[in-house]
Amino acid sequence: MFSTETFILVLGFAGQFLFFMRFFIQWIHSEKHKESIIPEIFWYFSIGGSLLLLIYAIIRKDIVFVVGQSTGLLIYVRNLMLIQRQKRKKVPV
Repeated sequence: MFSTETFILVLGFAGQFLFFMRFFIQWIHSEKHKESIIPEIFWYFSIGGSLLLLIYAIIRKDIVFVVGQSTGLLIYVRNLMLIQRQKRKKVPV
């Protein structure tokens, strides 16, 4: 089976992969629309990657990484809250 060290490395790489995917999706979306656009799924990949990397940083006891991922996580959630608020305003009552 996997050792603890292998599991931690897989966790870290999974977080990095989610972060890569958000940039890749944003790039493809912007190219398609011929302007810089950040699709909603970008923020979901950001949250997923941030959570996995935060867990990785906590396991590694890296305070700098923990603070960085925690701060980013708050920003990503806030962006989704703003998107949801904007969607509610567009829905006819």
